[in-house]
Amino acid sequence: MRRHAPRTKTRLKSRRSRGVVLSIVEVGEDLREKVDARRDLGAPLLAVEDLHTQFNTSRGIVRAVEGVSFTVNAGEVVAIVGESGSGKSVTALSIMRLLPRLTGKIPKGKITFDGRSLLDLSDEEMRKIRGREISMIFQEPMTSLNPLLTIGLQIKEPLQIHLGMSDSEAQARAVELLTLVGIPDPAGRLDQYPHQFSGGMRQRVMIAIGLACNPKLIIADEPTTALDVTIQAQILELMKNLSRKLNIALIVITHNLGVVARYADRVIVMYAARVAEQGSAEAVFHKPRHPYSMGLLRSVPRLDRPRGAKLETIEGLPPNLANVSTACRFAPRCPFRIAVCDQEPPLFSTDTGSLSRCHRHTDIAEGKITWESLGGAGLNFAANTEAPVLAVKNLTKHFSVSGGLRSARGTVRAVQDVSFDIYPGETLGLVGESGCGKTTVGRLILDLEKPTSGSITFEGLNLEGASSAQLKAMRRKMQVIFQDPYSSLNPRMTVGQIIGEPLHVYQIVDGRQKIEARVAELLENVGLRPEMAERYPHQLSGGQRQRVGIARALAMEPSFIVCDEAVSALDVSIQGQIINLLEDLQRKFKLAFLFIAHDLAVVRHISARVVVMYFGRIMEIADRDAIYQQPLHPYTKVLLDAAPVPDPTIEKQREPRLIKGELPSHMAPPTGCVFNTRCPMASQECRETVPPLEEKRPGHFAACINI
Repeated sequence: MRRHAPRTKTRLKSRRSRGVVLSIVEVGEDLREKVDARRDLGAPLLAVEDLHTQFNTSRGIVRAVEGVSFTVNAGEVVAIVGESGSGKSVTALSIMRLLPRLTGKIPKGKITFDGRSLLDLSDEEMRKIRGREISMIFQEPMTSLNPLLTIGLQIKEPLQIHLGMSDSEAQARAVELLTLVGIPDPAGRLDQYPHQFSGGMRQRVMIAIGLACNPKLIIADEPTTALDVTIQAQILELMKNLSRKLNIALIVITHNLGVVARYADRVIVMYAARVAEQGSAEAVFHKPRHPYSMGLLRSVPRLDRPRGAKLETIEGLPPNLANVSTACRFAPRCPFRIAVCDQEPPLFSTDTGSLSRCHRHTDIAEGKITWESLGGAGLNFAANTEAPVLAVKNLTKHFSVSGGLRSARGTVRAVQDVSFDIYPGETLGLVGESGCGKTTVGRLILDLEKPTSGSITFEGLNLEGASSAQLKAMRRKMQVIFQDPYSSLNPRMTVGQIIGEPLHVYQIVDGRQKIEARVAELLENVGLRPEMAERYPHQLSGGQRQRVGIARALAMEPSFIVCDEAVSALDVSIQGQIINLLEDLQRKFKLAFLFIAHDLAVVRHISARVVVMYFGRIMEIADRDAIYQQPLHPYTKVLLDAAPVPDPTIEKQREPRLIKGELPSHMAPPTGCVFNTRCPMASQECRETVPPLEEKRPGHFAACINI
């Protein structure tokens, strides 16, 4: 590939004055002119045929991918969706040939990229393709970026290796790339390290590295799962626009069906290592021809529809890939199973032009199969006349930051003048971008941090003046469910020991037999079998571990639970199960929840009222229907506009309203309204005056002087 380098350098130098985007587009076109004829003839850029990928483990051979076939054309966006363990990421790693050398192998199949068989290339030949012609953007950028090297060095490295650029030429291209992905002050940022970037900016750096050598194919594995809705919209719009301008093919692996609806041309639904359904985005979303696809779509809470009583879910778990049966792999979880489902179905051609691995696809097309509603009563969101279980008044938290290498001493104003109440049996949603203070508010309520000022009253007790005995009793009534259950469960303790420990410490139940009986009851309350008590956390799925975390919280017989991103890392179907579980437990025990999340659809579904935070301050508080149907604050409107809806017809007709710029520094906050630096309605008064949180409509509060 070095034979292209001199021509690339000349083009880049001569055309730099004509604009950043233009120079990169023209370089990309120059490098690809030799393959345009082949693509014009209809040959796909990537063709995966009958791919099988296996892993040798202590428990036998795990068949992670079996018989997967698909194609990707230049400039096309193909989404791969499915539950964890379905084979999505392993398919991507197989294409990149990044499988573990000792345990992973591809015993069968063919991967053809741009006319070359990737499985027949030597390691050295494959290294020349990786990064140069195929790049991959991983889910967590901090695991891919070297913390010891500057951002500039990491962007310049592939340019110098693959394109033979000099240091000065690579430096100039690195500045262009950072400008292209929307990072301010790109020249200055090149000398910074990954820890000095926000999560969204680190992901943009990963995209810049992926684009550095003008690849023909980008594989993005859950590129936006950990990002806020506004940053997610910015990054996905960027990738979609670059795909169009540079004719780059995109494979997006995700469980966010809204993202798929907005950006994908075609969708591949995977289940238990096989393709369950494959077709255009419109066909899969509007006319699914596989029960699993139908179940996934019904499991998603939606912003564009009235809230139902319950989320539809797919009960059960995917099969163990080390021991799969010869029947349809979805049959044990399928409500439409019949005798023929005892045989493994092939991929059938359907009436929509899609492919479906279901014996009953014609019955689905004819309307003979419909997914019945779960029914069930909705939560009572009537005005609560009882005293609040939690009252937060003028809560403020400042952190002192000590000076260190390349950093200055200062004060971080994490939470500023926050007030709200939560009533018995109510769920209060708390939303906002990363860094807005959501988690800090939760930690202050749990007494894990001490407030700088303000008060927190729980069941009539002011926590500031409480004695140690009172705080101990309070902690029993106030529990937390963490985002990552695996990191909060002791890996050396069984599930029974984890749940039983607080029963013993607080003497809630006496005697071993009574504790075991109570543990079994708690497991049944959260939908787990009693024998799960003998397992360790690593032997459970993500959804099961989250249920264990909920059972441990319930063991204390609390009246209030803080749910900190409790479902953000879960698959769509498992997420629906956990949300329904929390609602059932709330009805049964009259629990109050503070539900912290960045998924606006989930918050709308589960919450009675919603608090919107930005940069440590509350922007808006209202009933969940009012805040979603008639938002008042400009920031709330931007959040809602940025959230994708799982419907391609709707998404293709609207342009997302992208919020401009990054969050300002907490050590140098803007004067006046904290949102004025990014607000499209900001006036001079907004830059000088901090707007109070006022009741603009009955029960609807907003902090904006322009309303």
